[in-house]
Order: sequence, then C-alpha cells, then structure tokens
Amino acid sequence: MTTLTEPVTDAHPAALAVPRLRVVLMCDVMDGAQEKFLTAYEQLRHQVAAVPGHVSDQLCQSIEDPSQWLITSEWESAQPFLSWVDSEAHREMVKPLHGCVRDTRSLRFSIMRETAGDHTYDFAAPVSDGIVRHALTFTVKPGTEKKVAGILAGYTSPKAQVDERTRLLRTSLFMQGNRVVRAVEVAGDLGAALRHVAQQPEVRAVEEAINPYLEEARDLGNPESARAFFMRAALPAVHRVAAPDAPTAPVRRYALRYPVKTGCGSSVVGLLARQDRQVVEEGSPLVASTLFHRDDVVVRVIDFAGPADADPATALGIAGPRAAGVLARLLELDEHHDLRTSAGIGRFLADCTMQPVTDRSSQDA
Repeated sequence: MTTLTEPVTDAHPAALAVPRLRVVLMCDVMDGAQEKFLTAYEQLRHQVAAVPGHVSDQLCQSIEDPSQWLITSEWESAQPFLSWVDSEAHREMVKPLHGCVRDTRSLRFSIMRETAGDHTYDFAAPVSDGIVRHALTFTVKPGTEKKVAGILAGYTSPKAQVDERTRLLRTSLFMQGNRVVRAVEVAGDLGAALRHVAQQPEVRAVEEAINPYLEEARDLGNPESARAFFMRAALPAVHRVAAPDAPTAPVRRYALRYPVKTGCGSSVVGLLARQDRQVVEEGSPLVASTLFHRDDVVVRVIDFAGPADADPATALGIAGPRAAGVLARLLELDEHHDLRTSAGIGRFLADCTMQPVTDRSSQDA
C-alpha cells in the first residue's frame, strides 16, 4: 500500500489523508446453501457496520453463475480493516459463512483514483516496482530461541517459480527475544506464493519441527487451525518508500521492532512513514523502508547503505530532534533510551534491531 503524496485541493469528501481501501470477497456458495448464506451475511453486515473505519458494503450475485457471490466493502483506510480482519472478533464473526461456502478469496485494493462527474480525484501514488511485500510474526516459548533460530536458518529454499505469473523473490527472517518475523517479497500473486510455499516438503518439515516450541499451538494440517494461525500471524506492509537512485555503498538489510505504547501503533507508523519519505527525498543512507503493522506490533525493514550505527537516527527513522521527541512519547522507553542524546539514540537502535536469522534471494530459474 502506498500513501498520499499530496492532498487534493478540491473540497470533495473523498480527499482523505490516506487512500481508502476496497475489499473484495469472492464466495463460491454450496448447492442448496443460498438461504443459509444470505442469513449469515445479513447478520454479518450489521456487525461489520459497527467496526470503526467501515464505510459501506455491497452484496452481489453473478448473473452467469448463481453460486458465485461477491461481497465488497469500503474502508476509511487499510489500517482499520487490517486490525479488524486479524482479530479474534473477526474470526468469530465469519464462522457462520464457513458452513455454506466451498471457497472464498479476499482481495484488497487501495483506491488510487475516483471519477465523479467531470472531476477526477487522486488519492495515492501508484506502486512502481510491482513487488508484493508481506510478513508473518509469532512468538516461541522463552528459552527455546536458539533452538528455533537454528531450525529456521537450516531449511532448504523452495522452488522460486510458483506459476507463469508468480515468483518468490526474497525471504528475510529475524528474531528479537522470542518473537519471530518473516518478511517475504513476491512478484505476482501473494496468495498463490504462500500456498505454494506451504505445500513444499522442506518447508512443511521446518514448520513441523518448530511446532513444539510455539507459544500458541497450531495444526497446519487442519484448515481451520491453519487459517486462524495465518490470520493471527499476518503483519501486513502498510507503507513503502525507496530511493530513486541505486546506492554506491554496499546495502545491508535490517529489521527494527519498536516498543509501542498500547494504542499508539498507527501514530508510530504515520510518523515513521513521514520521516522516511523526507530523508529519501533529501538523500541519505536509507535505500528503502517497508513498514509492517498490526495493532501495536510495528516492524520496519530497511535497506541501508553501510552499517546502521554509522547514522543511527536515520536508521531509526527520526530525522531531527522534533521527530525524536514525538516518537519518544509514543514508545515505551527507559532511562537508557533518551532520544535527545546521541548515546541514547545509539543504545535504542541496538536494542530494537532484530537479529537476522536468514536472508535469501531467489536465484533459481
């Protein structure tokens, strides 16, 4: 998802600070289950309407195949939808649909441009590199971190080419304490790529090997358990910025996890996104930055020209004392992390930098 580059000047209600989100849910309804499906939707739509950030929804039926239904919804931005769709409340809310549909597919789109009458409104700059970025995060039992890191580092990479239009590009895996973050980059269909990876024997063996060490049990052989795990683990990419020119120095990848105060996740993401745009436009060691966010989990994966500790403020996303002061109020910091001092910034960078476990780019054809 990209953010608005400049606000539109027309006083149209669509002139939002961030692009709105359109969600499309395609449903294949079982034979004889149409009434059950409609009843479930009728209950669901009233519950969804009460979710903060929800704007509207529609229910559509195919005129060519009556078993094919479409639920579209509009949201004020991606974040309220992503926070809701990854919640336990959402999982309970959609259970009635599971018994009457054979298959569902969810697609999410940022609204980039809207035409109303003779006027066209732009909401965001289009994504330029064609790469889909996503992350998963989960925790392991304290004391098992080294064992889990060894398992995750030792797997055999699956075949990169998924189908004629989808290819795995890069997987970067990090740990901080007992939290694991796996960031993936895909050219093509993210869903197809994740399904492809999950079916590979070498990947299934690794997932089975770490199961005993997870804080929250899962059974990837059970569709309901697997679905619940991936919804809980999803850490969507909500902002991406990259420098237009290739760096001259070697580029290193880092992952930073920020200790966010309860309820401040969206504010932290907004601040870091603004800071990253500013330093990239001005020229800096920051080559690229991707922000991943769910609730109060904020992880920033950066590609940096040179070592991060050579320019810790830029690596942390705080360009100047004012930004440092604002960020400090949004985070849980102790006396060693005084962002007003160079020493405090350096210590904070060291403490929130996640340990790299593996970083693999696809090389096979």
